[in-house]
Amino acid sequence: MNTKRLFGRLAAAALFVTAFATASEAQIQPHRVPKYTGPAQARPVRSTPSYSSSSSATDGVKFGIRAGVNVTDWSGDAVNSVMDLADYTNGAITKDMKTGFHAGLYATLPLGPRFAIEPGVGYSEKGTVLTGRIPLEQFDFLNAKVKATARMAYLDIPVLAKAYLTDGFYVFAGPQASVLLSGKARVNASALGFSAFNENFDIKDQFRPVDFSVTGGLGYQFQNGLGLSAGYDYGLSSLDKNNNFDAQNRVIKASVNYSF
Repeated sequence: MNTKRLFGRLAAAALFVTAFATASEAQIQPHRVPKYTGPAQARPVRSTPSYSSSSSATDGVKFGIRAGVNVTDWSGDAVNSVMDLADYTNGAITKDMKTGFHAGLYATLPLGPRFAIEPGVGYSEKGTVLTGRIPLEQFDFLNAKVKATARMAYLDIPVLAKAYLTDGFYVFAGPQASVLLSGKARVNASALGFSAFNENFDIKDQFRPVDFSVTGGLGYQFQNGLGLSAGYDYGLSSLDKNNNFDAQNRVIKASVNYSF
């Protein structure tokens, strides 16, 4: 074979192999991303949104203070007799509700997502008011009146069951024992606009030392700890320890509270 032709073929084969290797290297070379030299940017991170709700029974044990207004009265056979007498005397005797206040402490103990037990202790004013006048028209010019106010102070000890209907809104009910702290009757007699008689009498010994009742109502507890409630106490015990008359406490309550 011609030597010149042999070297020509070898040169062509070498050129072909070199071209094939270069093409193969270009195909398997990894793609390089140009390096970014600008300021770093934080990638947004998606998070699950959180939701806050009003206070409920799932918030854990809480302590709090409560205070408010009492509108109180007595009910029973003795009171009915007084009202019958008032009808007989053409309104010469009237019975009114007495206004007082209450204040105390409580603890809310959760039992589940929607239920709680709430024991408490507090000072509460109760009683009633009777007003009488001379039932004769010829004496109306005297404007003679007699007013008797029963002023009773108790230490209330309720144990309430609370059920949350929605977050924050609840109803409550439970038994209550009330220890009598003081009992006074204030009698005031006046005529022609002048006070003729004004005296206080201690009547604690005539009343039962402990009164039992059931209480119930509704309320709303805000997330910031404040709360509002309204309730009613229905007395079960006769107030007179000697059973000379039959009367029970009746209390309408409106309260503001704060839970810690």
